[in-house]
Amino acid sequence: MVGDTAGHADRGDHNCSLARTFRWPASPPTLGGVTSTLEPTTTALPPLKLGALAVDPAVVLAPMAGITNPAFRTLCREFGAGLYVCEMITTRALVERNAKTLRMVRATSDEADPDSGAFSVQLYGVDPATVGRAVEMLVDEGVAGTRPAHIDLNFGCPVPKVTRKGGGSALPWRRLLFRDIVRSAVRAAKDVPVTVKTRIGIDAEHVTYLDAGRTAQDEGAAAITLHGRTADQLYSGTADWSPIARLVEAVDIPVLGNGDIWEADDALRMVAETGCAGVVIGRGCLGRPWLFGDLAAAFAGRSERVLPTMREVAAVMHRHATLLAAEHGERHGLSDFRKHVAWYLKGFSVGSEVRRALAMVSGLDELAGLLGRIDDQPYPTAVLGAPRGRTTPPRPVALPEGWLLDRDDPRPPAGAELEVSGG
Repeated sequence: MVGDTAGHADRGDHNCSLARTFRWPASPPTLGGVTSTLEPTTTALPPLKLGALAVDPAVVLAPMAGITNPAFRTLCREFGAGLYVCEMITTRALVERNAKTLRMVRATSDEADPDSGAFSVQLYGVDPATVGRAVEMLVDEGVAGTRPAHIDLNFGCPVPKVTRKGGGSALPWRRLLFRDIVRSAVRAAKDVPVTVKTRIGIDAEHVTYLDAGRTAQDEGAAAITLHGRTADQLYSGTADWSPIARLVEAVDIPVLGNGDIWEADDALRMVAETGCAGVVIGRGCLGRPWLFGDLAAAFAGRSERVLPTMREVAAVMHRHATLLAAEHGERHGLSDFRKHVAWYLKGFSVGSEVRRALAMVSGLDELAGLLGRIDDQPYPTAVLGAPRGRTTPPRPVALPEGWLLDRDDPRPPAGAELEVSGG
């Protein structure tokens, strides 16, 4: 138990430094578990087969810009097995050997070790030739420091700066261009499995997922992930899982479900309702990397779930910040960590002064001292099942002029190549 090793600051001495008083774990802390109050809705789920790659449990971390960096992937992997995908890599930036992109695409030591992990990359591109060249660099030239075990293609990004140029979730509307990109990637990847991630469509009048799924299958994709929203919905409302079920019926390759999986029991329910072969986890793990341990238990048919105390959450926070500091240096690592603080502390009783200080924290010792000023308390169960991260309201999708007029135009959209990776 983290509570046994991390300790708790004396409530009468809020100025003592936790870094001097307690020993923070150099490895992932052990969290206390509880038994789920819900009856399992499915039996144990078999491993996900992507070519020769077996993913067990059938759980994938969705790429999230500014989030799924090496530190976060390492932290999540420490809590449970699965496939942990790096931040989105722009094919144009990779082909042009952009310095930031080359850093982002480097595998961690664990990911480069076939016995301890598998390196997974998501690529964004709108030009078949550029996508094919980027895949060649990954598979044949070792630009990531190791050969990837899996490559995913992003056709699901709904943000305006991407869709207004015809990329992301706008691109499957141009079905021949979509086909050519998938074909180019699969051919260049050789024996490395290529998957596709997409949304239901641009909006309710321009639905693309069934065509995209069949095309991806025909071109040799190993699986397809479907997010249960259209592009115009962004992250608003509730994800519709029924198209995931329809896609499962329409194709023979594995279908992965994505959207509104906040708890392990949500994943069990998605599998039971849709028949999907696995799940892709995005916002649900923000501030809760131990969700992957819950998912591993759920997909193994076990009922234990984690409800960490504040002490235990504090130990995870310090571990996360330590990994970021090792990656970026303490100052920049702690600056990057600040965005995670509100997610970790959601629902906990934390004084406004400490919250403000945590929002400006710049060192590991300072972080430890601030965390030590928070009283230990049970996990706030009221936040379980609640949305995390961005909940942008729906809005019309920004598209290039005339984009919807010709679905069979195979030409890459002009100016749609992003120069910087990460989304």
